[in-house]
Amino acid sequence: MSTPPNVLWIMADQLRFDYLSCYGHPHLHTPHIDALAARGVRFTNAYVQSPVCGPSRMSAYTGRYVRSHGSTWNGMPLRVGEPTLGDHLRAAGARAVLVGKTHMAADLEGMAWLGIDPKSQIGVARSECGFDPFERDDGLHPDSARQNWSAYDDYLVAHGFASDNPWHDFANSGLDADGQRLSAWLLKNSRLAANVPEEHSETAYMTDRAMDFMRQAQADGRPWMCHLSYIKPHWPYIVPAPYHDMYDASHIVPPVRNGAEFDTDHPLLRAYLDARVCKSFSRDEVRETVIPAYMGLIKQLDDNLGRLFAWMQAQGLAENTIIAFTSDHGDYMGDHWMGDKDFYHEMAVKVPLIIADPRPEADATRGQASDALVEMIDLAPTFMNALGCAAKPHVVEGRDLTPILHDTDGFSRRYVISEHDYHWSEMAQALEQPQEHAHTKMIFDGRWKYIRCEGFRPVLFDLETDPDEVADLGSSDRPEHVAVRARMEAALLDWATRHHTRITATPAVLAGQKTAAKSGILIGFWDEAEYEAATGQPFSALKPAGRPQA
Repeated sequence: MSTPPNVLWIMADQLRFDYLSCYGHPHLHTPHIDALAARGVRFTNAYVQSPVCGPSRMSAYTGRYVRSHGSTWNGMPLRVGEPTLGDHLRAAGARAVLVGKTHMAADLEGMAWLGIDPKSQIGVARSECGFDPFERDDGLHPDSARQNWSAYDDYLVAHGFASDNPWHDFANSGLDADGQRLSAWLLKNSRLAANVPEEHSETAYMTDRAMDFMRQAQADGRPWMCHLSYIKPHWPYIVPAPYHDMYDASHIVPPVRNGAEFDTDHPLLRAYLDARVCKSFSRDEVRETVIPAYMGLIKQLDDNLGRLFAWMQAQGLAENTIIAFTSDHGDYMGDHWMGDKDFYHEMAVKVPLIIADPRPEADATRGQASDALVEMIDLAPTFMNALGCAAKPHVVEGRDLTPILHDTDGFSRRYVISEHDYHWSEMAQALEQPQEHAHTKMIFDGRWKYIRCEGFRPVLFDLETDPDEVADLGSSDRPEHVAVRARMEAALLDWATRHHTRITATPAVLAGQKTAAKSGILIGFWDEAEYEAATGQPFSALKPAGRPQA
C-alpha cells in the first residue's frame, strides 16, 4: 500500500440512517453498504450540524460549525475567505475533487471586492468550496436560479432524451398508461417508473463519472480525495424500473408518532405540524405512495455502489482507498407527523456513517460498531490526517476519528451540536418571527436532547426513557427536568462563547504573544535591570529587526 491512501467520500442526499439493513431496516436490504460496514467501522451516533442540505454540507466541507462559517441556509454563499477541506488538502499536495452535489453558492460580492475573477483558478476554487469540480451537479435544473443547464442534461440529450428540461422530463418524471408525462414534483406520481432507463439515471450516471475520475487519477499519480455526492434519494421521489415497484405498503415501517404530539403548546412545533409538507406526510396515502419510491432509490444506490466497489477492486484501488459513506441529513417521512427535514428528531439529524480504512492499523476494528458521539465536522480532520495534512485546530473544529478507526486513545466528545435558520419558512411567516430570531440550536449528550428555540421555550427529550422522542419535557416542572434544562443551556452557552472565528493565528502564534518583551514590546518596565531579569537579555541588545547590515 502506498502512503498516503486515497479517500473516497460518498454522500447520499437526504438518506435516513435507519433505511439501511446494517442499521436495522427489516425490509430494505443493502448488501453492498453492509459489506462496506463489515470492512470498517459503523458509527451509531453520527450527527449533522444542520438538518438542511446547504449548512450541513458547508460544515462538512469546512470542518466548522454553522455559527462559525456563517452559511446558514441553502444558497447562502460561503464567504470567500473561509478555508475548506479542499484548501487544506491542496496545500498538502493532494487533490480534492468533486463528483456530484455540494449546494455551494459562490460569494461573488466578496470575490468582486477582492478583485478575484470567478473564472480564474482561485475563483473556481472559491466558487466550488475548495474542490476541483470534476463534475458539479446540484440537481434542480434548469428552471432553478441555483443551477443552470448541466453536463447531465447534455448526456441525456446525447442519448436520445431531448427536451428543454431533460432532467425534469425524463429523470424526474414518469409516464401514465396513456404515455402522458407526469412530474415527480407531485407526490402522487412517485410510484411511476422514472422516464429514463436505470443505466441513464442520475445515480448511475454519477457512479460512472466517479469511475471516470479515478481512471484519470491513476494516470495523474497524486493522492486524492474524491467527494462522490449523490443527489438521491432526495426529492423528487421517483426511481427507474425495476426499482419503482420493488416495494409496497407491506414493506413500510409503521410511523414513529403519537397523537399526543398534536396537543403541543409549543408555538414552533405547532407551526411545523401546520406546514404544508408536514400535513402531506401525515397522510397515510402520501406515505404509502412516497416511501416505496424512497426505498427504491436507496436500493438503486446500493446496487450502483456495489458496481463501483467491484470496479475499484478490479482496478486495484480498494487496497489503498479509505471509503467513507454518509448523508447530509435525514427525512421525516411522516414520523412525528412531519415531512422533509428541518427539525431535530433522530430521523432528521442522525445519519449513517461508515468508514472503511484498508490500512493494517484498522484491522482491529473491522466490522465493529462505535457508539461514540461524532459529528459531520469530524470527517475533515480525519481525511486531513489520512492524506498527510497537518492538523489545524485553530481552524477546524471537528475531531479526528482516526483513534476510533485504529482502536487507540485520543477521541472524546461530551455532546453534539446542530443548528437551523428557518427564517425562509412557513413556520417563520406563521409565527411572524423576525429574521434575527428565526433560528434554533440543538445540543445532545447521548441521553438528553435540548433544543433552544429563540423567542420560545426550549424543547427537551429524554432518549433513555423516551427513545421515540414523543414526550416534550421542555415545560416540565419536575426538578430533574428543570436541572437538566439549566445544565444543557449552560453547556450550549459554553460552546457558543468559545473562539470560533480566530482562524489566522495558530496556537504557536498565540503562545508567542505571551513573550512580547522578547520582541521589543516593552510595557511596564522600570529600569534596565528589571527588563534583563524578565527576558534574560541585555537592554542594550535591543535593535530594529530590519536594521541594515554594515
